[in-house]
Amino acid sequence: MATGRNVMRAVRVSEFGGPEVLKLLSDVLLPNPKENQVLIKVHACGVNPVETYIRSGAHARKPALPYTPGTDVAGVIEAVGDHVTVFKKGDRVFTNGTISGGYADYTVAAADTVFPLSDKLDFKQGAAIGIPYFTAYRALFQKGHAKPGETVLVHGASGGVGIAACQIARAYGLKVLGTAGTEEGMNIVLRNGAHKMFNHREADYVDKIKEFSDVRGVDVIIEMLANVNLATDLQLLSPGGRVMIVGSRGPIEINPRDTMMKESSIIGVSLFCATKKLMHECETALLAGIEAGWLKPVVGPEYPLEKVAKAHEHLINSSGALGKMVLLI
Repeated sequence: MATGRNVMRAVRVSEFGGPEVLKLLSDVLLPNPKENQVLIKVHACGVNPVETYIRSGAHARKPALPYTPGTDVAGVIEAVGDHVTVFKKGDRVFTNGTISGGYADYTVAAADTVFPLSDKLDFKQGAAIGIPYFTAYRALFQKGHAKPGETVLVHGASGGVGIAACQIARAYGLKVLGTAGTEEGMNIVLRNGAHKMFNHREADYVDKIKEFSDVRGVDVIIEMLANVNLATDLQLLSPGGRVMIVGSRGPIEINPRDTMMKESSIIGVSLFCATKKLMHECETALLAGIEAGWLKPVVGPEYPLEKVAKAHEHLINSSGALGKMVLLI
């Protein structure tokens, strides 16, 4: 191999379950890039909530066991497969679509899911782009059809997707409202695109949002915890308003009549459903945002690869997100 070694460290999951099923092995075979693929030396890997659901076996998409989690990595090209001409060894890159898994020293990705990493961003920020920013763009525009001048409420704005949604919405001319559960979280979001923040731990925060958004309500809600907030969201919408379901951890009871009164919509969002054409649209917009300077991921908790189980525990049990969690490889 180009690396001069044929084994590496990688986290392997051999059975679905709690964080304890994440096992760091040191003798995993180094993946080999095939045609139209690249091998990346991983410097950082984003940790996404969906990875905890998949690991537990609770997600509809169940990979064949054993597998290595992780899709969003940033690092350096180590080798390229046949027919790859846009990258060469040593290039700084990020990807949102590893094939062999990102919780590892090296990973393989299809060349068309790999992008140059701007010198404006470090590897940790590069690992924080993938799922959060692509999901936020898809929720706002491809599914939510948000328009400049409309009001968007990011319900749970201090995590990776939330901050991404605020930065993107502000750059595209929307009025941006957000919620977070801590003073620190609220301040982070105010520095990253929100015009106004509300503390969702305050009993009257919904009334404050209604008062601020006037009688009309908000046009689009980006919802991170639908099983808690969906019924409330429907009360906050403007006529024709849309709730975009980005995250949910269980069922909730709502009154369908609440959607009838304003002809509002509840729309699920999943990157897994996006076509290549739609992903390319996201990619083009986000790369332009990096170049323009408004796309700046906020890195939150950092864990070494050896502490991956603690990282998943933190993600599940955290009382309030502060930026994007990353593994340092």
